[in-house]
Amino acid sequence: MIAPQLRGADVRTTMSSAAATRIDLHQHLLPPVFLDVLRSRQVLPYVRDEWTLYTEGESPYSLNPTAHDVERRRQQEQAEGKGEVLLSLPGNLRIEDLPFDEASVLVDAWHRSALDLGDPFRVWAATPITRFDLDGLADVLSDDRVVGLQLPASSLATTDDVARLEPVLGLVEVFGKPVLVHPRHVVAAPRSGVATADSIPRAEQLKAAWLSWQELGRAQHPSLRIAFIALAGLAPLAQAASQPRGQKPKADPNVFYETSAYDERAIDAMARLVGGASLVHGSDRPFRQPRDYALGAALNHAVFSSNPRTLLTGQTS
Repeated sequence: MIAPQLRGADVRTTMSSAAATRIDLHQHLLPPVFLDVLRSRQVLPYVRDEWTLYTEGESPYSLNPTAHDVERRRQQEQAEGKGEVLLSLPGNLRIEDLPFDEASVLVDAWHRSALDLGDPFRVWAATPITRFDLDGLADVLSDDRVVGLQLPASSLATTDDVARLEPVLGLVEVFGKPVLVHPRHVVAAPRSGVATADSIPRAEQLKAAWLSWQELGRAQHPSLRIAFIALAGLAPLAQAASQPRGQKPKADPNVFYETSAYDERAIDAMARLVGGASLVHGSDRPFRQPRDYALGAALNHAVFSSNPRTLLTGQTS
């Protein structure tokens, strides 16, 4: 049976509806309230001269006011047809590693300000990791606008780290929400307060976290869905290269690989190794800009729409 031909407004409506199912899993936007908290701080991280960000072990960084203009970003995302845009704390702030009381204040300010932004924005939670606040994290995870928990890759660098985070990971697992593993900016001149792992290149941070998850995390949390930024630093490809010819890594339907920082060649290679159902779109805006991939209609739909939905909900379409 031939489908009826669509015309005019019907075509535009169908295209708009399809585009609006797109999900960007990985963006950064600092809400005004959160920026004001950073401006009021006397110790790192803080903002001076309205838009200059100072962080531990790094040179001052000039924030682009336009990139953090909430209404402009909202209009931009809607114009691009995004159904959901997921925001998280930038890794270079290193808020999770601060002393517990400091981290708690900043994490609370992040949640309060980001959750007030409205559609299409939703939020990755954060949590202090020097000491755990499981009750506070449970309250945040119970909010429907919170999609899951972001953790720094350096906090999962070894199996001992994964074991230490068992209460946090277990709580996210109970809520049926995913974890997003995000690398830290590389610190060229580490000082007191900067984790040693943060002086390691981003890809190596991700590879170490991915390997720790393979060795212990999955056994410890059998149903937890987890996504690694930037294709996990291509860790599965590196592992496959070290194995006997033709042997592939064991498939894990609850591990996902976000695509920012890589082009079609890397994405295609990962799809052949781990399967197209494991790939999910994230842009890292405003540090990078969203882009379409020449991967074919079916894989593009999976990467931009159906796979991110599976990561977030556990339900396959």
